[in-house]
Amino acid sequence: MLNKIIISGGGTGGHIFPAVAIADTIKKKYPNADILFVGAKGKMEMQKVPEAGYKIVGLNIAGLQRSLSISNFTLPFKIMSSIYNAYKLLKNEKPQVVIGTGGFASAPVLYMATALKIPTVIQEQNSLPGKVNTFLGKRVNNICAAYTEVKQYFPAEKVVMTGNPIREQIEFSNITKEAACKEFGLDQNKKTVLVYGGSLGALAINQGMMNAFEKLNQSDIQIIWQTGSHFYPQTEQLRKLNSNNIKIVEFINNMEVAYAAADLVVSRAGAIALSEICLKKKASILVPLPTAAEDHQTKNAMALVNLNAAILLKNSEAPKELGNIILETINQNQKLDILSENAGKAAFPRSAEKIVEVIENLVNGNA
Repeated sequence: MLNKIIISGGGTGGHIFPAVAIADTIKKKYPNADILFVGAKGKMEMQKVPEAGYKIVGLNIAGLQRSLSISNFTLPFKIMSSIYNAYKLLKNEKPQVVIGTGGFASAPVLYMATALKIPTVIQEQNSLPGKVNTFLGKRVNNICAAYTEVKQYFPAEKVVMTGNPIREQIEFSNITKEAACKEFGLDQNKKTVLVYGGSLGALAINQGMMNAFEKLNQSDIQIIWQTGSHFYPQTEQLRKLNSNNIKIVEFINNMEVAYAAADLVVSRAGAIALSEICLKKKASILVPLPTAAEDHQTKNAMALVNLNAAILLKNSEAPKELGNIILETINQNQKLDILSENAGKAAFPRSAEKIVEVIENLVNGNA
């Protein structure tokens, strides 16, 4: 029985949305469970978590800046303050378990929880763990992972392969391609490509689409192109063309519909995006963000490329080559089938439920 849980993590959607997915799964099984989130003041979790229906408290903590910054000089004081506040919080709340999903927001809470002998679990999304999780991995009870590669960074006996938890509306959607295409105003009989790079967009992917627009628009395929908020204004002239083949949108709220329509996906290589692609058994062209910490997106992508489950396109080559790769891939039915089949084999269904089982076993003393 889970009654009192603290979940900590944030900074990016890749840390926040898995945390919410875990909380949603706990709530479904234990409706009366008291779940409290802990984040970093001023970061996106302070908005996104309440939107998902959960309480959150913020600590005054920040990460180390890679460039010379005055904030780095105040960092030691913020760390000590956040550790002390985490200690007070844990003493007051008395949680059965503390769950961390990564990011510097989780460091003080998980660190103090281990010091106080409170059961702790990390959910590591990537094939290359971040610095916070690598440090905490030696102290926590269990690490729920999505890639076998992480075992070289953590005590192997603590690692449980669960996959990454994704949104229920995506994992359990049964919408047909016919219905999905109709919702986007597309032809169900045409090959469809979904192109996206996160809520803010991906510059190299957008540049590749812009450069190849005329060629793609004249082809016999159709495209759903999510530009993100930053790039959307630059597509104004293209949108005035009212193309039937290329639907340009700023953001997609119903990603389950977009996946159902797609025969091929073009995406960054964030861990959650890849988990969604595998669960939906989609062929994909992955354009890793090279500036991601420790280049973890390239390592995520290569884990699928090595399984012949995805195609890798370097960020530097995307502006020039993306259109060509899309047209070359989408017209090879056998290639699409192989990528789709192998992506499905790499999927971890019901990951959130498996993570909750790990938490239950730990709390009940069965770990």
